Amino acid sequence: MLLLAIDTSGKDGSIALARCHANDCRILGLASLDGGAFSAQLVPRIAALLKTHDCTKLNIDAFAATSGPGSFTGLRVGLAAIKALAEVLNKPIAAVSLLEAIAATAHDPAVAAMDAGRKEIYARQQDGSESLLTQEEFLASARGQLIRTPDKSIADLARDAGLGVEEVPRPRSDTIARFGWRKIQSGQTVSPEALDANYLRRSDQIFAKIS
Repeated sequence: MLLLAIDTSGKDGSIALARCHANDCRILGLASLDGGAFSAQLVPRIAALLKTHDCTKLNIDAFAATSGPGSFTGLRVGLAAIKALAEVLNKPIAAVSLLEAIAATAHDPAVAAMDAGRKEIYARQQDGSESLLTQEEFLASARGQLIRTPDKSIADLARDAGLGVEEVPRPRSDTIARFGWRKIQSGQTVSPEALDANYLRRSDQIFAKIS
């Protein structure tokens, strides 16, 4: 199965093309995307990556995409492209939470965390729930647990509070491809119409509580 994966959740992004069979997902190629120009780069970079490996969009069997949390504009551009391709080709999509991918970088259970700016933190608890927390809320919720994060600012904050920390690289689209393949194998796919970004903004949480 030929799988195309994208990550446009951060300042910079990437695209991966993978050949997946059973428990193996071999990355054929990885292309970078420069921040601030995803809308202009995404489709041409996908086309170039496919051409490099003697493929066309008709050879794609499935898609994997980072669904958030992250940049509003980046996620919107990336998911719109995946929606369009998957709808035209009638292929499945695996939506992958970046926090979920961070949490799964090792077997030991941990709270996954990312810097959300404005002294706030995106967090995924060990029960799978994800939320946007203030630094104080995060430290209180993570007390006594291992913190896994790609952000030095969060690592330093957690260490200063006496928490255990494991710093990991920020997942790229090659990681999203492998994680997405596992989801596809277990039937965890979404339709183009159902694919949506998870921004984890605090306003969304407040609205959910009062609606």
